[in-house]
Amino acid sequence: MPEIEEVAVLGAGVIGSSWTALFLSAGLRVHVYDPAPESEQRLRDYVGAAWPTLEALNMTGHGNPDALHIHASASLAVENAQFVQECVPERLDLKFTLFKDIEAHLGQDAVVASSASGLMLSEMQRGWKNPSRFLLGHPFNPPHLIPLVELLINSKTADGVLEIAEQFYKRVGKITIRINKEVPAHVANRLQAALWREAVSLVENGVVSVEDVDKAVWAGPGLRWAAMGPHMLFHLGAGPGGLSEFCRRYSDSFKRWWDDLGEVELTEDLAKTLFDGVIEEGRGETTQELGKRRDAMIVGYLQSRQLRGPSD
Repeated sequence: MPEIEEVAVLGAGVIGSSWTALFLSAGLRVHVYDPAPESEQRLRDYVGAAWPTLEALNMTGHGNPDALHIHASASLAVENAQFVQECVPERLDLKFTLFKDIEAHLGQDAVVASSASGLMLSEMQRGWKNPSRFLLGHPFNPPHLIPLVELLINSKTADGVLEIAEQFYKRVGKITIRINKEVPAHVANRLQAALWREAVSLVENGVVSVEDVDKAVWAGPGLRWAAMGPHMLFHLGAGPGGLSEFCRRYSDSFKRWWDDLGEVELTEDLAKTLFDGVIEEGRGETTQELGKRRDAMIVGYLQSRQLRGPSD
């Protein structure tokens, strides 16, 4: 397959707009379809706001924000696309309608990746006559800033499709992982959900405030997690014996902790407690102001690790 130059983004919500900004920064011609009123202006505004961040990460050397083409239908958007990033809302009926609309208009070698976080690949494949060039390409929000993409194929996927997706995402500055077995929420969201479940349980049971449980993460293990993953960190946690010694030394402690982890349900009262807590923690800052501060810190970290920038 020749080097990918033409891509399509289907759905220009937050995820689709972020993908669009990233693809434009890599010098690709980006074809977008979204049926929502005023979606084009919102998309252009999003790209304009994201561009300084992409510049700060040295990702716009080949980029051109004007290489954006808006189309009146999904079928027109994908006609010349070599790679399609699907980002429509997570409803199977909407995705099935979209897949039916575009399948006959795709090039023979085009690859379609879904950004879906809550739906399963096997569920979405039912919307295709031939799902062989369709895979999961799930980003972590926002895609133009967070490098991770989770990839999943199965026995219905054609040979070489996974490798094409890996190479393409690497070219635009992404870091990919291969998911070997289909599970709900994939990988990163499961890890995120597990931590939040316990964070919510600690608040519900009066162990700690919302602000202090957040502080316990960002001022404690969160700093280590940004450097290395949990297995490698624990490998370093018991000296020369590594992870084997760590497991021998702390298995009883972890069993006790795991047995005591909370089970929670997000009732209206509990949701209000959490909301009131983050409002207090925010000290009057708006969500837009907090988001800008978060993004600035992430950019600084990515710069320090030289994690972003398209692959030459």
